[in-house]
Amino acid sequence: MNNIQDAQIYVGTYAKYNGGSIFGEWLILSDYYDKEEFYEACRQLHADENDPEFMFQDHENIPEGLIGESWLSDNFFPLRDELENMDDNRQDAFFEWCEYDGYDIDRMDVFDVLAKFNEAYIGQYNDEEDFARYEAEACFEIPDEILPYFDYQAFARDLFCTDYYMCDGFVFRRI
Repeated sequence: MNNIQDAQIYVGTYAKYNGGSIFGEWLILSDYYDKEEFYEACRQLHADENDPEFMFQDHENIPEGLIGESWLSDNFFPLRDELENMDDNRQDAFFEWCEYDGYDIDRMDVFDVLAKFNEAYIGQYNDEEDFARYEAEACFEIPDEILPYFDYQAFARDLFCTDYYMCDGFVFRRI
């Protein structure tokens, strides 16, 4: 997944499009503090129209559910600002988690969703057995001479049958 900090939208208008023109410009959302400032830039771009009806003809690095052909979610800017402190890998985990668990980041409170994500997210692992190995060694004092006999595969099966799930390499706690 791409970094939401690099989000941009190609902004045209329906009037121009219906008149046979795709005139518009790519607006980089990191240049704007909030949604109102972004829409003001859209109005200035299309100042030749009295009441322009914006058409977002293309977009990049904006998660599904936060943009449509003629709207940008109220949650985009607060979410972008909160995710700014996350590295790309953690952002990828966040969006995988939202999609897997069905969180509608357009309609839900951004801070509530992020709090739930932070509670659920464990980390990234090669596979379920890799995570089970980490958990066993971190949680149990297994003597070195016993380690070769520990059944990590069975332990992983039990962990992921009840308390955890994996999505695209990211491990989450069921909450």
